[in-house]
Amino acid sequence: MVKLQITLLAILLASLSEAKPVLPTLLETNNQAVTKAPGVFETGYFPTELNNVKESELAPGSPPKPLLLARPTVAGKYPVILFIHGTCLLNSFYSDVLVHVASHGFIVVAPQIYTCTVFGAIPVIPIDGQKEVDLSTEVANWLPSGLKSVLKGSVQANLDKLVISGHSRGGKTAFAMQLGYSTDALTTKFSALVGLDPVAGTSKESRTDPKVLTYIPHSFNLSIPVSVIGTGLGSQPSCWLVCPACAPDEVNHAEFYNECRPPASHFVATDYGHMDMLNDDLSGLMGIMAKSMCKNSNKPKDPMRKTVGGIIVAFLKAYFYGNSRDYNTILQDPSVSPATLYPVESMKAKYLAQA
Repeated sequence: MVKLQITLLAILLASLSEAKPVLPTLLETNNQAVTKAPGVFETGYFPTELNNVKESELAPGSPPKPLLLARPTVAGKYPVILFIHGTCLLNSFYSDVLVHVASHGFIVVAPQIYTCTVFGAIPVIPIDGQKEVDLSTEVANWLPSGLKSVLKGSVQANLDKLVISGHSRGGKTAFAMQLGYSTDALTTKFSALVGLDPVAGTSKESRTDPKVLTYIPHSFNLSIPVSVIGTGLGSQPSCWLVCPACAPDEVNHAEFYNECRPPASHFVATDYGHMDMLNDDLSGLMGIMAKSMCKNSNKPKDPMRKTVGGIIVAFLKAYFYGNSRDYNTILQDPSVSPATLYPVESMKAKYLAQA
């Protein structure tokens, strides 16, 4: 196994580390304030539901792409996460993680940007990377005017706290959108970015468009907080020659983090692979491919999903609400997470050397 040099940001913002917990007022709920939070790695107190929203050119306010919505059912106003799926994957493959995050008081909007099968069985080539960025930008620009029309009842979106996130090539797409690579301008303002094992191509010499990586440390011109979550097995092939690594070195999470500016954080689940954050039950041809094309852990996947969901929740609580208790705990003692994270002492040393 290739040993990865992984870094966690040990010094967040001093103001956040000293902030008092503010969870009782975390959400603008209708007299239904949550007074105590469960651990971020466990299911939150908010009951949730999944809704599929179809695109329709005839219906006013319809999204430009089909959506999977994970949202609380308790009336209130919640931060929103726009989540972009990985190459050829279905948004439904992420439902366990999306529901976990939503149960802590977030609305997750997961568009199906494209599919790689016809009639659910005939494989086709993925769309061009630039096209993916442009279609994702179209969905993002729809949110301010259209999201309200697809939310049910008294659940409201707080678009002042809006997050862009994505997995695999979708993670790269999230970075590309925020870095200004969209053909049409991104008019929606995001407040944070979370990259889940982002991948920029099959190698440094064979990157997908748009080519966002510069290989210059701290070169990303991002003014919002960023968290990158990687996998230890993603850089390993599942079988030699036939199935190359799904998240190769030089184009994976490590390089994305290296090009972020502080404050940013980097977490790596050392014993898990590129697809191990997906649901256990994956249907259809794409489900079969997702299970077989990448190096996967032989461990149960639930700890990985809980770790990914918990880090996202802790990160957003820290930056959106000044409630940094859980986030600082993970930074200082990664052993609290269900999945093994890289030792914090080495991360601190590398961060301080680069600072």
